[in-house]
Amino acid sequence: MTAATRHYLDFERPIADLEAKIEELSRLSDTAGPGAFDQELAALKHRVEDLRREAYARLDPWQKTQVARHPERPHFVDYVSGLIDEFVELRGDRKFADDQAVVGGLGRFRGMPVVVMGHEKGHDTTTRLKHNFGMARPEGYRKAVRLMDMAEQFSLPVITFVDTAGAYPGVGAEERGQGEAIARSTERCLSLTTPMVATIVGEGGSGGALAIAAANRVLILEHSIYSVISPEAGSSILFRDRAEAPRMANAMKITAQDLIGFGIVDRIIPEPAGGAHSDPDAAIKAVGDAVEEELKALFKLSPDGILRQRADRFYAIGRKGVG
Repeated sequence: MTAATRHYLDFERPIADLEAKIEELSRLSDTAGPGAFDQELAALKHRVEDLRREAYARLDPWQKTQVARHPERPHFVDYVSGLIDEFVELRGDRKFADDQAVVGGLGRFRGMPVVVMGHEKGHDTTTRLKHNFGMARPEGYRKAVRLMDMAEQFSLPVITFVDTAGAYPGVGAEERGQGEAIARSTERCLSLTTPMVATIVGEGGSGGALAIAAANRVLILEHSIYSVISPEAGSSILFRDRAEAPRMANAMKITAQDLIGFGIVDRIIPEPAGGAHSDPDAAIKAVGDAVEEELKALFKLSPDGILRQRADRFYAIGRKGVG
């Protein structure tokens, strides 16, 4: 991928300019002969890395929102490809249809048989339409319940990857019981007697995210967000102006660093310098390492202990430092 085709965020423009210069100088170097511009190229690459580290060390909540939504950020299919062996997708909710906004099935995670599922947004126009941009309809959450039932039946741990702006708000989805489906999926998460680890890998929006994230341990990537409503929707309601989304993002406390203080998430997974999209393989490995560590700790608990730990975790949200 070249600088011309790579997707840069607004605050990354200085990095984009330098990387374009690096590519141009590399082409000149090919013409001038080996080593002609090695020193200049090394200096420019060093400067790019410094700029990237500086930019990502001081992101504000709105900038983190943009990073969480970055189209080149690893998606569910990438995590499955990098972490799950022998993946077998299971489709359909056995009631109405198959919703590809939520994808899931059986596989082996580092040798352990697991049930794995998550939101899939898609990488291009065709796949984004296929997966409805990761916004699930009732069928997606009923599929999730079906998969969790299977996990319970065969005593399998559940791993979920959350990345959605929210559940699909269409008329058809509401007619088929969107709210009830989300509630049933959330309830099934909470009633599982097998370990469940959820990771917010992009944006976690509202009940559409919570429906597969009411887990024993909730992890979040460093530049991901988790919120009750999107900043744009919140600003439309409160300020009647979507342009106030940056202000809303700051007020809502939606970043990983804010959320861990409230006990809403349990662990922040560091991202590569420049965000998960700058080095997807490293980000996927970091997520895998964290999930493996959390699962191994949960395996020490009995089924009743799993239920108690999960209940205690949610009862404690927002109570740190209280009483």
